[in-house]
Amino acid sequence: MKNSNLIIILKKELKELFRDKKSLAMIIIIPLMIPLIVIGMSALFEAQMNKDVSKYNRIGFSYELSEEESNLALNMNIEVINGTEEELEQKYNNKEIDLYVTKDNTTYILNYDESENSSYASKLVESFYNTYKTYLQQSYLQEHEIDGNEVLNIITINTKIIEKENNNFFANYIKNYAFLFIMMAITVSATYPATDATAGERERGTLETLLTFPIKSRDIIVGKFLSVSFSSAITGLLSLALAITSLIIVKNMFTIYEGINTLFSLVSIIFAIVVIIAYSLFISGLCIAIASKSKTFKEAQSALTPLNFISFFPGMIAFMMNIQGSLLISIMPFLNFTVIFTDINSGIFKISHVLLMILSTIIYISLVLTYIIRQYKSEKVLFMK
Repeated sequence: MKNSNLIIILKKELKELFRDKKSLAMIIIIPLMIPLIVIGMSALFEAQMNKDVSKYNRIGFSYELSEEESNLALNMNIEVINGTEEELEQKYNNKEIDLYVTKDNTTYILNYDESENSSYASKLVESFYNTYKTYLQQSYLQEHEIDGNEVLNIITINTKIIEKENNNFFANYIKNYAFLFIMMAITVSATYPATDATAGERERGTLETLLTFPIKSRDIIVGKFLSVSFSSAITGLLSLALAITSLIIVKNMFTIYEGINTLFSLVSIIFAIVVIIAYSLFISGLCIAIASKSKTFKEAQSALTPLNFISFFPGMIAFMMNIQGSLLISIMPFLNFTVIFTDINSGIFKISHVLLMILSTIIYISLVLTYIIRQYKSEKVLFMK
């Protein structure tokens, strides 16, 4: 009988969920943002890496270039623009040049701001002068009949790339960022059905009827909780599937991924699913707890809005600061889900962190559900001020 009541409530909530066009739209439409994010960020990185040198090669020089400098500038596709320091400063302010160089004896000063084109131009000019400096060093040694190779190449540096599945910055960055958005998508997907199942029912007057049935408050709350968790988990898993598909697409679209495995590993996919399910349960319980304290649907939506930011920013901060998992972080809500996935995606696997995350999530959910069930056992839930 106990199980049958719970199943009845669950079926009721799921029917209402899938009949509601807004709920279905959130479940289906929000994950469609994942491919746009993955493809958009890949296009951005591609543009940055393969930017045409002609977009930032207009360089001003306040002195007359030597023959060697002129030849080097020609080989490096640098457009040389001569003028006085005042003239070059004016041209730079008018965006006629991307950077200008002034000279004080043997000191060369690169003048530019932190705009995108100037930053690229600075790298180009630094390479220009490093090459020119090497030429001058070799010329000096030859004039003094010194073997340049013995002096300039006194040590040899070779590089050996250690092959790792997740060695690429772009693939790693996009996978982790996509997972952050999956967390936010799950949160958004949970807010509407949680609001409708609590404050919405109170506002429509159907909650009072439901509480008159011979069904325990525990079954009512658990049924609502499972239905909201189900919808948010679908959003998360669909988002993950679209993220994987998008990474396959960008692999063939952009040259920055040549020779790189952009896919999630099997281990990271399995644990991504575990994290998605755990987070769906956690956020669904939290959404129901907050929404159940609201008198109207609109009030509940306002109360849940900050949760969308709270679900995203801790993980974003951890991602940007490269915070790695620990036993303490494994029990910190919101932060633990993102950090654990990021670690696994980077090849760091600690089962103790995953188990602590699951255990702490179960405890948090139990506390939240216990609180809501107590609220629904009292008639005060119908007459909240």
